Amino acid sequence: MRYNLSEITQLIRDRRTIYPEQFSSRQVHKEQIELILNNAQWAPTHGNTQPWRFHVFMDKGKERLSQFLGETYLSLTPTEQQVDSKLAKLMRRPLLSSAVIAVSMARQKERKILEIEEIEAVACAIQNMHLTCTAYEIGLFWSTPKLIYSTTMNDFLGLSEDDKCLGLIYLGYPSIEWPDAHRIPLEYHTQWFHE
Repeated sequence: MRYNLSEITQLIRDRRTIYPEQFSSRQVHKEQIELILNNAQWAPTHGNTQPWRFHVFMDKGKERLSQFLGETYLSLTPTEQQVDSKLAKLMRRPLLSSAVIAVSMARQKERKILEIEEIEAVACAIQNMHLTCTAYEIGLFWSTPKLIYSTTMNDFLGLSEDDKCLGLIYLGYPSIEWPDAHRIPLEYHTQWFHE
């Protein structure tokens, strides 16, 4: 066997969502983030289009992102639907994190590959990020507030109108014990066909 399958299986099964509110003050280093992003780029990609784009917010960049999220939430959400606690959480989470990575899909100009396949490639890249973080014992939270799908977000990130931000990835070392989890047994989700 080329790799230790039991270790790979354990890594996959240990992957967890860790919320920014559960991060400690210990900082994730730029070199670690570079490896996380390099591993992300090895996700499968139809036609080798490599549609992922990363915008990394660290240090004062997190404050800039926090302000943007707050202002955008207030401008895009009707006043009667605004929730103070949601606004506070949007603005607080970048500041609780070592780094925040906006992960986006850059649409191929020729459009030879279906958009859904480009989105799937970026989702696979995010899974690679999550597994690398798990190996580092770094917590990761993939957040998808509605505002990330707006033209305002595209403008903030310098994306074209055909591109899509697919998530804000919050990174930080956990201040909690690594959580347990479970999955429904495979037979509930699987059909086998032999003929």
